[in-house]
Amino acid sequence: MKLIRFSVVAALFATSIFANEDSTGINVSANMSLTSNYVWRGMTQTKDSPAIQGGVDLEYKGLYAGVWGSNVDFGANDNNSLELDIYGGYAGEIAGIGYDVGYIQYAYPNKSDEYNFGEAYVGVSKEWDKFGLSAKQSFGIETDDTNPEDFYEVGASTSVLPYEIGFDASYGNYDNIGYYYSLGLNRSFEKFDLSLAYIDFSHDTDSAADEDNVVATVSFAF
Repeated sequence: MKLIRFSVVAALFATSIFANEDSTGINVSANMSLTSNYVWRGMTQTKDSPAIQGGVDLEYKGLYAGVWGSNVDFGANDNNSLELDIYGGYAGEIAGIGYDVGYIQYAYPNKSDEYNFGEAYVGVSKEWDKFGLSAKQSFGIETDDTNPEDFYEVGASTSVLPYEIGFDASYGNYDNIGYYYSLGLNRSFEKFDLSLAYIDFSHDTDSAADEDNVVATVSFAF
């Protein structure tokens, strides 16, 4: 219920200031999604259960900031039920190559000392008519409470399939934790997007922690 209220308030906030977009130059957008399983870097964050997610983004001449939330479930012995991410950065393009540099803070209100951590990241991308490539490196920020590992991901996407169906593939490696690959199909409609992905995760040291998931998601943008 907390996240549902957060998502509704976020959407109403974004809608209320859309009228000022042209005069201020600030672009405001909101998003909401329903997914069968919240999978992050190959690992379920909801014990293979559904999630409701939503966020708000502000952008001004390449500068951006946003907040995003999702319900989470890390097991019976863990009372944390919410993830709230806050991020900001700058994105642009040089010689047809997109870039994105920023920082994200992962916050878990009921487990702040144990779980909260931050990452700095840099990404690059290149788009053609029906094909795209991307790469992203995230650097864990060490604090007195946490020492998060670094992570990188590469991806490719194409829109050559019939019926306006898109296909994407990605590979990611989380240092000293594990690696994953993802294969997905997606289709955009007038008011929502649908996606279906297969995600396989292999743990570096514990095969019992390996995962494979099929995830269906419907998302909305405001």
